[in-house]
Amino acid sequence: MHNKEQRQQLHDIAYQSIKHGLSIGKALTVDLTKLDKALQTKRATFVTLNKHGQLRGCIGMLEPIRPLAEDVAYNAFAAAFSDPRFPPLQENELEQLKIHISILGTPEKIFFDSEDNLITQLRPGIDGLIMEEGHHRGTFLPSVWESLRDRREFLNHLKIKCGLPQNYWSDSICIHRYTVEEF
Repeated sequence: MHNKEQRQQLHDIAYQSIKHGLSIGKALTVDLTKLDKALQTKRATFVTLNKHGQLRGCIGMLEPIRPLAEDVAYNAFAAAFSDPRFPPLQENELEQLKIHISILGTPEKIFFDSEDNLITQLRPGIDGLIMEEGHHRGTFLPSVWESLRDRREFLNHLKIKCGLPQNYWSDSICIHRYTVEEF
């Protein structure tokens, strides 16, 4: 877990990266040498933007490929300007945004012998899920449980997000769970 100061630094980096994107057109370059070592560790993050309580953008990484502070800056910029579900953020929207940062824990594979068995293992409000089936892949952060509280409904919507029919099932589906530190 990151302390209050580290969380505030990450929030500031996300905000500044979006602001930088509005004026320069690219993500903020983070000077890691000025940051706590905890913010320099490679971590996977998602940055979610809400405007008036509605999703305005969400982009992230499932694998840790960059230092935490850089990943937040990159994903904040991408959520504001590259989420294909939304037009690029306009300057007049910046002050209306609520920025949420999710730092992903290490995904762990869930072992199951049927869809029903998988569903019994899901932990609503706790688990984020990664689903993989062939070239289909998708994830839901644990925060998605707020709008999809039923385990089967959660799983069916994740299938749709992956590009599969909601009633699809195969013994080759691979599911990983992860937790997040959210702020």
